Amino acid sequence: MKRVLFVCIGNACRSQMAEGFARTYGGDVMIAASAGLSPAMSVARDTRSAMSEKGIDLRDHFPKAIRNLGRAQFDLVVNMSGSEILPDEVPGARIIEWDVEDPVYLNYEDHCKIRDRIETLVQKLVLDLRKADDQPRFRGQGSGHLEL
Repeated sequence: MKRVLFVCIGNACRSQMAEGFARTYGGDVMIAASAGLSPAMSVARDTRSAMSEKGIDLRDHFPKAIRNLGRAQFDLVVNMSGSEILPDEVPGARIIEWDVEDPVYLNYEDHCKIRDRIETLVQKLVLDLRKADDQPRFRGQGSGHLEL
């Protein structure tokens, strides 16, 4: 099980959507969390509504900073912030970049288009993680034992 952190600027739109989709679609291969570089006061109303249309309830979600995640260790960080520099709070994690526009000031229709793009990206990530989990791994050289 991989620990995955989705990061954007305010943790009010993109990373919250990604976390919601990841928990819904990929709970068998990842433990998802989200955070922002400069957290907003609340999850955007349009984000909550757009995700509700997909059957995902974000009512209990709230913006948080990476440092508020305590000592949590992550295997993968998905950076949607547009910033090339992430804080030092995620040491050792592999970082991938997703170029996703921030919908915070966009109209609802565009907000939903970005939601759908994030959904597709998360689905691909879930499939990639499942594929990686299906690959047999050898425990030791020449041991003949497979680690599944």
